[in-house]
Formats: sequence, structure tokens, C-alpha cells
Amino acid sequence: MTLTVRALPRKQFTDIRDTIAALRIAVFREWPYLYDGDMAYEQRYLQAYMDSPDAFLLGVFHGSDMVGASTASPLASHHEEFSTPMQQAGLDPAQIFYFGESVVLPQWRGQGVGAAFFSMREAQARLTGFNTCLFSAVIRPQNHPLRPADYVPLDAFWQRRGYTCLQGIETTFAWKDIDSDSETMKPMAYWIKRLET
Repeated sequence: MTLTVRALPRKQFTDIRDTIAALRIAVFREWPYLYDGDMAYEQRYLQAYMDSPDAFLLGVFHGSDMVGASTASPLASHHEEFSTPMQQAGLDPAQIFYFGESVVLPQWRGQGVGAAFFSMREAQARLTGFNTCLFSAVIRPQNHPLRPADYVPLDAFWQRRGYTCLQGIETTFAWKDIDSDSETMKPMAYWIKRLET
């Protein structure tokens, strides 16, 4: 049975919130995020996202099982930690469609889901009148003790999709790592793509 990736209607958002929360906790526990997830936090985070009238949600299904998800919404509806640096760089947050998480369980990767996530979110951005797509990614030191020896960064994949890393613009965001007792601030880089009109 093959995977299917499809946009989900708003009426289904609340019903699958906890499934997406569990996917986020499982996938972001891996390198490079090392996120020690908390279901209560995830429920609050996702509910705030799902309450956004322009939220866009993709689900990945193997039969009836949801094995991945990806989100997007206008940057203006996200944390100020993400939108303020764009304003400082002379970009208009009102023109930016922000890509949130892209999570797929390990056994279902390598089947084109990542490319579908980008294509479908970019199509939604164009449909809703945005001219720029943006996402952020954590920056980890090369010598981090939990970095897998065989880890291959996604930079090349993102570049093939037409994204470039914004130089000189970083933010920080806090979460608890799996090897920590408390939250710590992590630097985040931004990747951007101007959509063709």
C-alpha cells in the first residue's frame, strides 16, 4: 500500500490534533531537534495554530493511519520571535507564508513525501496571494555529543527546492532537550524562497 499526501479540511483539525502532537513528539526527539516533548504543551501549541483561519494542514496516510503531517500559515499569525527579524530585515511579514513542521515517521521516509510537502504548501501560498515562503531550522554545533556520525543535513535538499539561507538573521527559541533538565535557547536559521508570479 502506497502513501497518500492530502490537504485536510478545517473541520478535521481538532479531531487529529493529538495525532499530530504525537508525531511531533516522536520525530522531533531525533537529531537535530532532540526535543523532549510534552503532550500538554503540544496540544496548546497546535490548538493555537489550528485556530488560525488561514492555517494549512497536510496529512500523510498509509491506509487509514496518519504517519506524517506538515503545516503552514501566514507568518503574521506566528510567534513574534519569527516575524520580528523579517521586519528588521526589510521584509513584509504580511507577504510571507510560513512553513511550520514537516514530520514523517522514520519507516515512511525516502518516498517523496518531503518534496510533496514543499510543492503543496507553495501551491497554497500562491493560491492565497503570498509571494514568499519561509521556514526555520535549528542550528546545532558540529561537535555536539548527540550528533549522529552518519547525519546528512537537509541543506542540499532545501537548496534544490529553491530555498536559500538568510544570512545574518537568526532567532532563538526555547525547548527542553532529551539530555537536559530544563529548557535552553536554541539558535534558528531562516530559509526563504520568492515564488514566481
